[in-house]
Amino acid sequence: MILLNDKNQELTLKAVFKEDELNPLIIKESNRTTLISEDKTIYAYFDKALDFKTVTKFICNFIKTNKYNVNIDIDSFKKGAQENSCVGRAIMESVFYADYEEFSLKTTKKNNVKPTINLLHNCSRAQEKFEEVKIKMELVNFARTLQDTPPNLMYPEMFANKIKEMAAGIPNLTVKILDKKEIEQEKMGLLLAVNAGSNLEPRVVVLEYKGNPSNTEKVGLIGKGITFDSGGYNLKPSNAMVGMKFDMSGAAIVCSTIIALAKQKANVNISAVACLTENRIGGKATLTESIITSMNGKTVQIDNTDAEGRLVLADGITYAIRKLNVTKLIEASTLTGAILVALGKTMTGVFANNDEWYQEFANATEHSHEEIWRMPIKAEHFEAMRKTPIADLTNAEPSRFAGSSTAAAFLCEFVEDKPYIHLDIAGTADDNNRGTGVMLKTLFEMFK
Repeated sequence: MILLNDKNQELTLKAVFKEDELNPLIIKESNRTTLISEDKTIYAYFDKALDFKTVTKFICNFIKTNKYNVNIDIDSFKKGAQENSCVGRAIMESVFYADYEEFSLKTTKKNNVKPTINLLHNCSRAQEKFEEVKIKMELVNFARTLQDTPPNLMYPEMFANKIKEMAAGIPNLTVKILDKKEIEQEKMGLLLAVNAGSNLEPRVVVLEYKGNPSNTEKVGLIGKGITFDSGGYNLKPSNAMVGMKFDMSGAAIVCSTIIALAKQKANVNISAVACLTENRIGGKATLTESIITSMNGKTVQIDNTDAEGRLVLADGITYAIRKLNVTKLIEASTLTGAILVALGKTMTGVFANNDEWYQEFANATEHSHEEIWRMPIKAEHFEAMRKTPIADLTNAEPSRFAGSSTAAAFLCEFVEDKPYIHLDIAGTADDNNRGTGVMLKTLFEMFK
């Protein structure tokens, strides 16, 4: 149980710093804790001013190993914080993140009686901030559960049902789920081509939240929802299939973001489109070098069936523009292995066709403290994706150079001049075989 300024617990976690007058029993090693029973206090020692990242790591580690009902004295941590470090919010978010019960189907259960955490925060807006963080982190953790569920249990229909259940009863939020017949009626040819070999039908989940009906601006969030990525006929090697259940992370994150904003009663009109399918192989699976017509009419040569994410996203982008009338777009996807080569697992790659729209997003990351790096989309990248003599586009540039940028350029071909941001979360969506819900906090901060 996580409380704010409620019933005091017997022990209190308190931050102390190098320059403080300290009890000689305190272990003076940074990030180490010392329990002094006479004081009923667990002292956390730090040898330098705290920032958001340091506090997040410390609190997550503390919550995961803590066995006591405890108060956390937020004000003691803020005393030694760097300017604009948002330490209070870092502590709140970290407690909710680390206290979350991770998905497990183990038949032998651990003792899941969790300690009570009471946050002590002497701030006039503490309750307001606590409730906001609680909503945000509830949906981050919901996204993580969707990500962590194995692919035999989190297939397109099940994903759609989970979103529908979570969104039920929230004011000004509507959910529409397109089945295969309706997807065919919408002529979403690229999504259907990716799904062709699977015995499980695709779904498109559409969430619409109207928080500001008088405003004509409407944002569309698009999410890649490949519930398992086999590679299709360009079959992945066995070691590369590990972790492919996370290929629906973009869909989990954008849907969860809309629900969080609706629960927060945000003053924004915003929608999510999640295109959901597997790409199993089989007698009806799409062949390499097939040419498919997209929802917006462009023809695409499928030169690599393992470059499937951009295909479903292209139809999702078209649906958001033509059916929902969105004026701006942000899309999230575990799109390319190349982004891992470029940025590793610490930063999300961000591509944008509009500097002003990118800057709004970058400003939001300053508040969310999620790390990003802007990547290029150049004329050469567009040229590479148009080099096919018998279709408008290829889905895979053969040299594999600048793979993340050419993938972004392919997607830009479908945005119809709308301001557009592409988030390649292939490196940040999961960590140690667990989903992270990455970028949800940034999107929440941007639109809350």
